[in-house]
Amino acid sequence: MSEAPTLDYERRFRSSGARLLAGIDEVGRGALAGPVSVGIAVIDLEQQTLLDDVRDSKLLKVEDRERLEPLVRGWCVASAVGHATAGEIDQLGIIGALRLAGNRAWLAVLAAGVTPDVVLLDGSHNWLSPDTQPSLFDDGPAEPGCDAPVHTLVKADMQCLSVAAASILAKVERDGRMRELHTEYPAFGWDVNKGYGTAAHKNALRAAGPTPYHRVSWQLL
Repeated sequence: MSEAPTLDYERRFRSSGARLLAGIDEVGRGALAGPVSVGIAVIDLEQQTLLDDVRDSKLLKVEDRERLEPLVRGWCVASAVGHATAGEIDQLGIIGALRLAGNRAWLAVLAAGVTPDVVLLDGSHNWLSPDTQPSLFDDGPAEPGCDAPVHTLVKADMQCLSVAAASILAKVERDGRMRELHTEYPAFGWDVNKGYGTAAHKNALRAAGPTPYHRVSWQLL
C-alpha cells in the first residue's frame, strides 16, 4: 500500500489563522455516463487526529472504501457530496459542472452549520470558485457558492488526508448511484465500469445508442 497521507500540509494553514479546512476531490470527470461528483471533508486543524487506512480512493479496493466511508464521515467536522448530471455536463461543460457539483456540496456543508475558513483542492486548477464576477448588466445577484480562499495542490489526494477522505466520500456515493442506474440500463455494465469507457461499455453504446445518462456532447465512441 502507498505511503499514508497525513495532515502535515493542511496544518500549514494554521499560520494564516485558519481553523476549519475543507479538503475537496472529484470523481467521474472522465466517465462517458453518469454524474460528476465532488466530495468535501471538513477538518479542524487544531484538533483533528489521523485516520488509519485512508488513501486516495483509486488506490483502495471496493470493500475498503465502503468500510472506510462511514468512518470518514464520523471523523470529519462536516462532510458532503455534490453531483452534476450528464445533462448538466452537456449544458455547462465539465468545468462548469464540476463547479456546480462542488458548490452543491459546499452549500450542504454550510447548511449543516459549518463554514470552512479555507479550501484545499486536488489538482492544479481552481474550478470551484465563481467563474466570473457579476457585471452591472447581469440580472439578479450572483449564484451562491464557495467564497473561501481556495488553494490547489497537484496529487493532494495522495499526500493530504482531508483530500483523500473527500475522494472516498465522492467515490462511494457516485459508485452507488451508478449501480442504481445499472438496474435501468443493465446492458452497459455500469455496476462494473461505473460509466467509464471500457470496451464492453462502448460495444453496448454501438449496439443501443446513448441513454439519458450519457454525456452526449462528448466523443462517446
